[in-house]
Amino acid sequence: MQNEAFPQELPPKYYHTYFCLLLDFVKKRYLGLLTPEENKFLSQFDQLSENAQCLFIRFSNRSKLFFRTDKLSYNEIPDLPAHLEALLQAGFITFTREEHDEDLPEILNLFTKEELLVITKLLEPEILPAKSIKKPDLVRWLIYEYDFKALIPLLTTLSNIVKVNFENEYMLMKFLFFGNRHTDMTEFVMRDLGHVHFQPFNDDDLSIRLEIFYHIQGELPPEEIYDWFMNWQAGIANNLSFVAIPSYNRFVLKIAVWMERKKMLSQALNIFQLTDHSPSRERRVRILTKLNEHDEAIALCEEILLNPQNADERFFSMDYSEKIRNTKKRATKKTTQALKAAETIRIPIEYKFQVELGAIAYYNSLGYQAFFSENEPWRNLFGLLFWDIIYDTNVQAIHNPLQRVPSDFFLPDFYFKRESLLKKRIMELDSKDKIRHALSSTFEKMYGAANVLVSWYEGASQRALEIVDKISIEQLIQVLMEMANNLRENTRGFPDLFVWNEEEYHFYEIKSPTDHLSSQQLHWQHFFDKIGIKSEIIRVKWIPENETFKPDF
Repeated sequence: MQNEAFPQELPPKYYHTYFCLLLDFVKKRYLGLLTPEENKFLSQFDQLSENAQCLFIRFSNRSKLFFRTDKLSYNEIPDLPAHLEALLQAGFITFTREEHDEDLPEILNLFTKEELLVITKLLEPEILPAKSIKKPDLVRWLIYEYDFKALIPLLTTLSNIVKVNFENEYMLMKFLFFGNRHTDMTEFVMRDLGHVHFQPFNDDDLSIRLEIFYHIQGELPPEEIYDWFMNWQAGIANNLSFVAIPSYNRFVLKIAVWMERKKMLSQALNIFQLTDHSPSRERRVRILTKLNEHDEAIALCEEILLNPQNADERFFSMDYSEKIRNTKKRATKKTTQALKAAETIRIPIEYKFQVELGAIAYYNSLGYQAFFSENEPWRNLFGLLFWDIIYDTNVQAIHNPLQRVPSDFFLPDFYFKRESLLKKRIMELDSKDKIRHALSSTFEKMYGAANVLVSWYEGASQRALEIVDKISIEQLIQVLMEMANNLRENTRGFPDLFVWNEEEYHFYEIKSPTDHLSSQQLHWQHFFDKIGIKSEIIRVKWIPENETFKPDF
């Protein structure tokens, strides 16, 4: 296992180092794609002194847009007034002005309740608020009683208030580096303090990532939104880059669901037809049924069943087509049927909120060993045996050196782009000794490194090896390839427990009296049965507190 020495604390201007690294990365890979305003931001930032840059980064890394200059205190930045003036002159911050009137609540919240009471007294209202008033109520009262022009001159007698600018450009730089809108600069901190170990990548191997995000602004009538959306998508749908398609699909679904909620069923159906991304086809079936287009709904169910995207689609198509055909008889879902047919074990009711733990105790009492096997050991097997293939930079799914998840990880292209690599690796793993060696050596070499699938703790690899020992190589390969075909769905839903002794093994999906069986859990039960892996659904019945626990023999 890796044993690196990490600093106990970071240098004073660590955040400046990180942001400059981020900007260098963006300039190297995306400079030709930036707008004039974005290039202006980069140019003007470079012209600032290091300390002025530090102050701007300090402002921008906080969630607020407005700051009181008298409350600023950064020990690593000397002569703050001079650097504030430099930022003002360069346009990186501005004093509060009339155009900021919509931000009055944020500005007022920069001040304490006591300060706001002083301001209130200077306004000379007919009735002064009570000193016991809570600050949120005082802020609301001030906004209701007075406008921006009346309040700002008095507030600025207590402190100058500045607003940080270039917030959109700053966010874009982070987006181009991280590839999403939620990851922030703390990723660098976690790396350098040793909390997260990232696999090293050569910057020249990283691929460019551009994604399109669209949203509706304002409350337009549904008819206008529908017309706007259909015109918009007609212009861009055939010109999207590969990495923009997931965002486009999510947006299509968002608009379609919104139309459906507005009872505009025909329009919603038209929009759902723009994508097959789940749950689009399910929603189309339901809308067709509401529109009494039963034959078309059944035909779509049959189409889904021929090529389901996930277990939810597969079992929905089976259940819903039966429901449409048999309107006089209430159809029972396949998941419900499987649960009703399951065997039953009895465990003490004290395990009511730890049902899997109670099941482990039950099987231990019968002489079996057991551990939780839901998802984790299977994910570890996939992540460790295919580590280098997952993070192969040649497939252009790694875009920054702090990336934890390849951009195509949850897309069908993950398998298509790596099919030959996966099959080659499978050919190499032609004995259990080779599988054990590959798994253990990768676990040792990469211990602690960020991997979307792998869990790091002592014994994690041993649990995966227990499964390898009990099932055949062919069965293991079939499970791993089923996972690879749809990593979004097929890395979940595995049975809860792995139970074994020297003679036999079983996987068990444990269900308490109030639990439901998901489509994905039923999918793995069917798949394991098809390839000969022993797996069952087990229902639990509670033993009352006054009854002695006697396991079934």
